[in-house]
Amino acid sequence: MAVVAATALATPLLLAASPHPGRPAAHDPGKEAAKLSRELVRNASARDAHRHLQQFQAIADSTDGHRAAGSLGHDASAAYVYRQLQRAGYKVSYESFRFTYTETLAEKLAVVTPTPRDVTIKAMTYTPSTKEGGLTTQLVAVPVDDTTGCEAADYAAADFTGKIALIKRGGCSFAEKQAAAATAGAAGAAIYNNTEGALSGTLGEVAAGKIPTGGLTQEEGEKLVADLAGGEVTVSFEVRELQEDRPTRNVIAETPGGSAARTVMLGAHLDSVTEGPGINDNGSGSAGLLDVALKLAKSKSNPANKVRFAWWSAEENGLIGSEKYVAALTDKQREQIKLYLNFDMIASPNGVQFVFDGDDSDQVGEGPGPEGSAQLERDINEFLDGKGKPHEGTDFTGRSDYGPFIEAGIPSGGTDTGAEGIKTAAQAEVYGGEAGIAYDPCYHAACDDLDNIDMGHFDTNIDVIADAVGTYAHDLRSLTRPVDPDTGTPGSGGSGGGLREGHGRVSE
Repeated sequence: MAVVAATALATPLLLAASPHPGRPAAHDPGKEAAKLSRELVRNASARDAHRHLQQFQAIADSTDGHRAAGSLGHDASAAYVYRQLQRAGYKVSYESFRFTYTETLAEKLAVVTPTPRDVTIKAMTYTPSTKEGGLTTQLVAVPVDDTTGCEAADYAAADFTGKIALIKRGGCSFAEKQAAAATAGAAGAAIYNNTEGALSGTLGEVAAGKIPTGGLTQEEGEKLVADLAGGEVTVSFEVRELQEDRPTRNVIAETPGGSAARTVMLGAHLDSVTEGPGINDNGSGSAGLLDVALKLAKSKSNPANKVRFAWWSAEENGLIGSEKYVAALTDKQREQIKLYLNFDMIASPNGVQFVFDGDDSDQVGEGPGPEGSAQLERDINEFLDGKGKPHEGTDFTGRSDYGPFIEAGIPSGGTDTGAEGIKTAAQAEVYGGEAGIAYDPCYHAACDDLDNIDMGHFDTNIDVIADAVGTYAHDLRSLTRPVDPDTGTPGSGGSGGGLREGHGRVSE
């Protein structure tokens, strides 16, 4: 990974050296942490962070409508963040890498016979392409079981040669499903969701793609299954994607002071999808993190611990930026990172306040995070409880940039407000908004613009970031304080029991 280092400006902010270098200073980490936390929560704000969102929107408007990794829009966004941090006195660097840029060229599915209609389909990232104009052929459903379409035997009951395989989600990865369909002779695959909401999926990498593959909603998939129960169905199917090797870069900023042996890290992905400007996904997390970083620089505190901020690239292509970063760490550097907090989609317009379930007390999906993750969850919950803000747990699905840190054994946590998942009636009672529609109806769409931001959620989550930075910049002792099972569970103060939603493109 190439690193282009930036020389920090000599700015007389918190990042400056101690005014009495030769004199030991009394240091009460608890008091210093509480003081800085209060100051940052008071000064950081959605109003100020919204100015950064306006800049991201202006960049997208001038660069093909998006800020995707590998595009001019992302390059300009990264340069904007870099300049802001450099002026504030941070030690800033770009971390450059290459990846496969993807852009959807066509995603069309239509029933031709017996009753013509259009069906919404989403091309999966890293899908192979049909020829231009697509193909017209029969649709064949794979029999449903716990591992639908995952094994060769699933395709034995019908002839899939040259046809489109209709496969229900679940049991294995999308890559495995389309590969099995390809082995059976299918010309393409349409995978439908096993829960409400859109299916924005990935095959994981270019090499995994065997046949053109797209995702359908559960409703659309079940309608097609019903059609097939009545006889043959012919469809027109076109899925095409541009795939091109391109450079991109993460932005990393850290305080020159503070002990590197106790590094506190927070991150948000800066890239959007190519379908839109990505103002909630994830301009919101990026802008919130930037606002808190700049307010930290303006404070008079000298953190005892090194604070490092990251704006990741190519998250939407499979967490590539954060994976590259973690993979490049030495054993010593990895051990120095005492925690990682991730903020992705923190202002969803129909959102819910989710906190990552560090101890798996919700017993949903994946297991707990590395030791210390339960404490990070508990600390966020306690802060939200103190503000009278309801919240509930969300599973570590691996769909955002905490994933590589968890795999490396680094305590992880954070918040989000939901993506394509559907808000329940119970959640609508607690958080307001509308039941039965997505937390973010503009998820991965052109309408994810400045009008797609809930300022209340935005402000709450910026306060969470501010409290975490202020606290952990001076005091890490809570990471070893046991979690009280009666008060530390996710959902305390919230509605609990809601649909757990991750973010990013799912792979299974």
